[in-house]
Amino acid sequence: MLLFAIPTHAETRAVANLSLIAGGTSASSLSLNQLPILNPAPMFAAPSAPSFAGATPAFGAAHSSLLAPVVAKADDAKPAASATDDQADSSAETITDLRKALIGLAMNLRDVRYVRGGHSPTTGFDCSGFVRYVFAHAIGVQLPTNSASQFLAGLKVKRADMKPGDLVFFHTSGRHHRITHVGIYISNGRFIHAPTTGKSVQISSLDEAYWAKRFVGAKRPDGMLALAGRNG
Repeated sequence: MLLFAIPTHAETRAVANLSLIAGGTSASSLSLNQLPILNPAPMFAAPSAPSFAGATPAFGAAHSSLLAPVVAKADDAKPAASATDDQADSSAETITDLRKALIGLAMNLRDVRYVRGGHSPTTGFDCSGFVRYVFAHAIGVQLPTNSASQFLAGLKVKRADMKPGDLVFFHTSGRHHRITHVGIYISNGRFIHAPTTGKSVQISSLDEAYWAKRFVGAKRPDGMLALAGRNG
């Protein structure tokens, strides 16, 4: 007995579709073996990255060459920044040296007697004469002749920001709080000055009741700032 397979409805549609693909040829005259065999492997193969070895980038050589100067400029900025740092360090060292010179000379003049109008170790000092002598001989800066004028010729400094070599000013006469006394700040609230008749150049403290009550403020002389900038 011979058995024949009756095609299903789905199989009949498949054959009909194949007929359309073949350009209208009937299914009976088209052999399935004549259809091309599709290999799905290339469709799922991993795409390979394009190689740029020896090739010009898609955006062109003219555009790619613009990247080089960016790196060069970054490298060129390093010496400039280094030069700025060196200049700042040099200026700081100059200021420190100036302050050391001022305090060093002032300390060497301790015990020189107070003389009103005095301006040298041989004649004695008054307060402004002492300050003028130290600045002139230690760092070559000329200050005004009296404490009131010296107060006007400088940069105001807060007490918390005072440094060695700054000038500290007082009103000691009781007349309208006029500036009548000056000294050179050392550190930790101490200053050196020529106080008054009968005394000699000495170190005092801003925390002492007498000076604390009469303290007006501190100034950084313009001449010292100019000298530091010129050398820095």
